[in-house]
Amino acid sequence: MKYTHGGDIYTTEYRLDFSANICPFGANEAVRQAAIRGMEMVTAYPDSQCRRLRQKLAETLKIPVEWIIAGNGAADVLFSLVLAEKPEKGMILAPAFQEYEQSLCSAGSQVIVWERNPEQGFRLDEEFLVCLEKELKEGLGIVFFCMPDNPSGVLISKDILLQSLELCEKYYARMVVDESFWEFAFDQEAETMLPYIGQFQSLFLLRSFTKMYGIPGLRLGYGLCSDTDLLERMEEVRQPWGVSIPAQEAGIAALDETDWCRQVRSYVTEQRMWLVGELESMGCKVYPSSANYLLFYLDQELMEPLKRKGILIRNCSNYRGLTKGYYRIAVKTEEENRQLIDAIRDVIDNTDLR
Repeated sequence: MKYTHGGDIYTTEYRLDFSANICPFGANEAVRQAAIRGMEMVTAYPDSQCRRLRQKLAETLKIPVEWIIAGNGAADVLFSLVLAEKPEKGMILAPAFQEYEQSLCSAGSQVIVWERNPEQGFRLDEEFLVCLEKELKEGLGIVFFCMPDNPSGVLISKDILLQSLELCEKYYARMVVDESFWEFAFDQEAETMLPYIGQFQSLFLLRSFTKMYGIPGLRLGYGLCSDTDLLERMEEVRQPWGVSIPAQEAGIAALDETDWCRQVRSYVTEQRMWLVGELESMGCKVYPSSANYLLFYLDQELMEPLKRKGILIRNCSNYRGLTKGYYRIAVKTEEENRQLIDAIRDVIDNTDLR
């Protein structure tokens, strides 16, 4: 299968990678050291139930341990969820993370697409709710949301999310909210749907350790849901020992790094604001983001000119609902961000637009 994501550093030479949205400071040191210690135990099989990690998550999130399932990255949890549900139909909100659609196709589900308008800031409104209820009445089994959204970084109205959740509960459908970038949101408590999982069994939250702690190579994510029957079905359809010992140890250590999270979030917010101003000064249409990345539009080719300068960015033209000219960049360190902006400005200034 052709690789269509950011972070493909294995097929091209580069010096700066803005295509993958990872913590700008790299791996958290305490987390990295925990993973190294975990290597000392690799002669044993991992705990297939991830008991220590799930218990630590339960204590941190203040929820029952039975509501938690861990996986080999959030994508692994996602595919296990869809395989366990095997919905006749699933809905994605385009543009969207491609694994939502891929997981549905892998389960033989029909994919319903609600295309959001970039000119309206990718907002969801009453028209969407009407469509959602219509599809639910006709057998829609699962719908995917993302908060903050990927690739736009925008936040979905909490009111729209709650009304959608009530509809899914009414029609016995699953509502998945991907919170993989939740830790970068300025007001975390206001943006998460965690307080509602005990009240609504239809709600499934998807989260990742990858982004905030800088460990995409370890692969660690988890799901939260009060429907324990669903979690048991997920365990039945997945491979055993899906989460390695180093990854489990890293996750346990990460949950103690609260100061790290605050510092990263503050730094990313500051740098993101600076990047928005610089991009807009060059004529780019930039979408407001609450994550560690920015989506922007420029009617000009940037991918190849930047690649020749050793800089990778994410071409978003292969997202449903987006066209040529849409790009996504990660928020990195101040020095790296300045190098990117200088490179984009050089490309723009030296391109014959006649």
